[in-house]
Amino acid sequence: MAEELPFDSWNRLALYFSFFCWGVALLILVVYIIRLTSLRDNKDKYDFINRHEISWLWISSIFIVIGACFFANTGIVEINNLWIFVRAFMTFAMGMIVALVVQNLLKFYYPFFIEKRLRELRYKPRISPDGRIMKLLSEDEEDAYLDEGMQAEENVFSVDYDVWKDEVSGYTKVEKYSGHLHAVQCPECNYQTLKVVQEEVIQAPTGTEDGQLDKHYKCGYCGHKFRKTVHLKYSNKIEASAASL
Repeated sequence: MAEELPFDSWNRLALYFSFFCWGVALLILVVYIIRLTSLRDNKDKYDFINRHEISWLWISSIFIVIGACFFANTGIVEINNLWIFVRAFMTFAMGMIVALVVQNLLKFYYPFFIEKRLRELRYKPRISPDGRIMKLLSEDEEDAYLDEGMQAEENVFSVDYDVWKDEVSGYTKVEKYSGHLHAVQCPECNYQTLKVVQEEVIQAPTGTEDGQLDKHYKCGYCGHKFRKTVHLKYSNKIEASAASL
């Protein structure tokens, strides 16, 4: 029987632990894919990706980095107190650098990719219960299917509604999406990190005239700020209700 070297036990333990971490990372990804593919409705898939994908990828990445740190320390043949300190410091530093790079990729670059997928899911044709392809109504057409509260939410860009209609049976489906909460591309740094941080109504819309809204933007990466004035369209439905009184 071959004699076991002094650090064979540690090397073997570190190797097993690195495989364990990578296994957990892979399991997280597999569970995420299973949960995503189990959703049949495109809106449900949209919401699941929007809420969870980046956080699940980040957790999986942490386990991959931890596993890599242990794997990098599986070839030990001799050790002393100074060596332990240097090795631990270098491993921790490299692990933090890699984790920071992955975090920045997920935070500033990956949203470009995820927004493209979300856009495809949002505008992918819906199928009615009768199996027919539904039509996505225009902004003017959809007002007839939105109540006053929904239209008010759209007017201030806090929420956006999509209305799909089966033109044969008349069946309609209303889907709700966040409005200004999504980050958009910053004109300064070109990252998908520009968000509305404040909205101020300068002139409220009336039954006959549009209003004005000031939207204050700030980039979460480079700090770029600017203000944009948008017009708030008046509600035809509100106007019609007032006329009937």
